[in-house]
Amino acid sequence: MGQLSDKHCKPCEGGAEPIAADRAGILLQQVPGWAVCDQGTGISKRFSFKQFNRTMAFVNGLAWVAIRQGHHPDIRAGYDYCTVKFTTHAIGGLSENDFICASRVNALLEK
Repeated sequence: MGQLSDKHCKPCEGGAEPIAADRAGILLQQVPGWAVCDQGTGISKRFSFKQFNRTMAFVNGLAWVAIRQGHHPDIRAGYDYCTVKFTTHAIGGLSENDFICASRVNALLEK
């Protein structure tokens, strides 16, 4: 298996099954700082920044990732933070897409 950040999200249709908890645990190890939330149906991470303009720059980068991947998170932002949550609504739980996007979001701050 390649790095999550090298993968591209695949369309999910209703009727597909969410990934199993053990698989989610393995993928979670590849996205530092992210945690399972919402009774195992999502993953989230809070990012902290020193200034509002840095928060908004991050949100814009996050939007670019989401658009390119066709997989959109729930975002909550304030002066010095941004909380990001991914879930795959079409299947009511987690898919590999959530972890691919989490990895790509983490990579925004590694550059």
